[in-house]
Amino acid sequence: MSAKLDRRHFIAAGTTALAMPFVLRNASAQGAWPSRQIRMVCSYPAGGQTDLLARAYGEFISKQVGKTVVVENKPGASGAIGTAEVARAEPDGHTILCSISTTYIMNRVVMKNPGYDMDKDLTLVSVIPGAGLLLVANPKTGVKTLEDFVAFARKSGKVNFGTYSAGSAPHMTINELNKQYGLNIEPVHYRGEAPMWTGMLEGTLDAAMGSYTAAQSVLQSDRGTVFAVHSKKVDAIPAIKTLPEQGATSKFFTVSGFTGWALPKATPQPVVDRLAELCVAANNDPKVKEVLATFVLEPAIGFKETNALYQRELPIWIESAKSLGLEPA
Repeated sequence: MSAKLDRRHFIAAGTTALAMPFVLRNASAQGAWPSRQIRMVCSYPAGGQTDLLARAYGEFISKQVGKTVVVENKPGASGAIGTAEVARAEPDGHTILCSISTTYIMNRVVMKNPGYDMDKDLTLVSVIPGAGLLLVANPKTGVKTLEDFVAFARKSGKVNFGTYSAGSAPHMTINELNKQYGLNIEPVHYRGEAPMWTGMLEGTLDAAMGSYTAAQSVLQSDRGTVFAVHSKKVDAIPAIKTLPEQGATSKFFTVSGFTGWALPKATPQPVVDRLAELCVAANNDPKVKEVLATFVLEPAIGFKETNALYQRELPIWIESAKSLGLEPA
């Protein structure tokens, strides 16, 4: 065989190796991933935003790797039940967690023992940055801006403001507004957004805060007026300014929160990287695009970007959460 032919074979072999799937190139390191069915634990109930994202991304991942991805809902204790189960799972990439920033950040502040240690037990792989949360006032208040709301709160003396749980972003927003403006906004905690917006529809709340999609029942029936968004503009309502744009100064009004995926801590880094790549690639899938559009969400981001966001927002969330004065349960 000629040297020229040998060189061609060498180049062809090298090209083939580069084109081989990630899992095969790394097979000698930790075995092909995935080698069996993948279990994706969603730590919130079926039918909600987190569940629908888990299923859309899980379906895409399944198509790409040729293995079934089964989504199991393990709700309870602000996501801690399902999260603790994943934290104890074999760190081989076949058990994945899908949850939200409450689970990844807030539980360490509001729970004495959530059943897992985020720093020691889990690796955050990829996240979908949170959308802008709407602050909505009862039309009877006449509030159309943050300045109006502050004036209304001072005149009223007490304001009933709906949240979708204790320790949630709306709860912390109320706390920060009370501190900056010397107000007496009273949080009214509900078990989720749906009952909170029902309270708004019934006229029992002066204001509430939540997602654009879930708020539509109130907005479309003219039972609420959007007067601000938390930290991010919402494309569907570009004229509505963020809290910082209207003078609110808390650092908490610069964080977004997120939904994302995590693996047990000792999972090999090549598997972590591959899952992150798949989450990012899924952003172009039609079904994933549809779910993201439904909830007005940004696409998933990669591993490095995810952990940069996490490290940047973590101390702000913790500081704001601690200022609530909640005793760990």
